[in-house]
Amino acid sequence: MSKRSNDSITWGTFSEGLWRDNPVFVMLLGMCPVLAVTNSAINALAMGLATTFVLLASGALISLLRHSIPKQVRIATYIVIIATFVTIVDYAIQAISLDLYNALGAFIQLIVANCMILGRAEAYASRNRPLKSFTNALGMGAGFTLALLCLGVVREVLGAGSLFGIDLFGPRFEPWVVMILPAGGFIVLGAWLLLFEWLKQRKERLELEAAAETR
Repeated sequence: MSKRSNDSITWGTFSEGLWRDNPVFVMLLGMCPVLAVTNSAINALAMGLATTFVLLASGALISLLRHSIPKQVRIATYIVIIATFVTIVDYAIQAISLDLYNALGAFIQLIVANCMILGRAEAYASRNRPLKSFTNALGMGAGFTLALLCLGVVREVLGAGSLFGIDLFGPRFEPWVVMILPAGGFIVLGAWLLLFEWLKQRKERLELEAAAETR
């Protein structure tokens, strides 16, 4: 009975990565692409989708092979599997758009070193069935993509006056150039982390007040 309960798929299986364990705003993973490629919304979306694909594909395959992979070489095997799907993504983006490929640069190949992907492989995919692993990976990928977009949208709007390349404010707008520079990534990330921490503390305070009222 307990095993069946552990294998069940719930909303929490998917939503874990969206809020409670968001890979960027909570666990602070994958900071290199978060800060480097979010100078525009399209770059952020492309990197998020590429990472999500690798996370989904590698998680599902590792879950399928979890009983066949020797424990002694599991990490090396996970890296080989992840690198295979990263290579697929690398060639796919290069074939779709050279401009996007050049904009993302080496950070496409560096997906293989993303701690979030290897961490989910070791802590989740290797211990759960494929469908549950796929669902959890989808939530984590969506949370990662959402976080990249949160930074990318703010930085592009303030730093270039556009969104997904579409001009928003006209020629009279004076862009905040710092926002599309590396320093802008740190500024916007810090602002989002501050907002999420405030929301977390506010939720905890409201829960404490509600508990005190019921006593």
